[in-house]
Amino acid sequence: MKKTLYDLTKEDWNTLFPIKLVEHNPEWKNTYEREKQRIIDKVGSKTILRIEHFGSSSIPTIKSKPYIDLMIEIPKETLFNEDLIANFTALGYSHFVVPARENIETYSTFGKGYNIDGKKEQIFHIHMCPKDNAMWKQIEFRNFLNSNLKRAKEYESLKMELASKFKNDRGSYVLGKTHFINETLDIIDKKDSIQNGSL
Repeated sequence: MKKTLYDLTKEDWNTLFPIKLVEHNPEWKNTYEREKQRIIDKVGSKTILRIEHFGSSSIPTIKSKPYIDLMIEIPKETLFNEDLIANFTALGYSHFVVPARENIETYSTFGKGYNIDGKKEQIFHIHMCPKDNAMWKQIEFRNFLNSNLKRAKEYESLKMELASKFKNDRGSYVLGKTHFINETLDIIDKKDSIQNGSL
């Protein structure tokens, strides 16, 4: 029987989809916009409250994996709705549940373009959760790096170092970015507090 993404082990993911950073491609923005429209057309704007392009492919000044990451806001009551998941399956996505961790509640994630047979397609990765999920802080992180070239380049340097060290270890690559991201979010929080006069 043919293997699916659900059959892959951690080792399979690391071998089949190694970490590789490339120069920013301006076409990624258009690719995101087209996929966003496909999702809205299929699911509807009553369920899809907001879609954002995030991750490094949304930051033009740095290298990135050639993936399109989308953050989708939905009403809390539809988080694991079977009909909603079926709509994304019809669009070619595979659904996974992300377990709760630290201050982030459990939520849905979807992947498309991860081909086991090695055929190259555009990879899309969706994080779908209500607006009160801490994952939405990633949009603040994106905005800050897009307005702060120095910090963006520091992030790029870290990513390149991690990609070199953990080419076939996706977990360690992601974990290696955590401190930088949290530190940046702290900088944003302090800046907001000063502007709001609460410090």
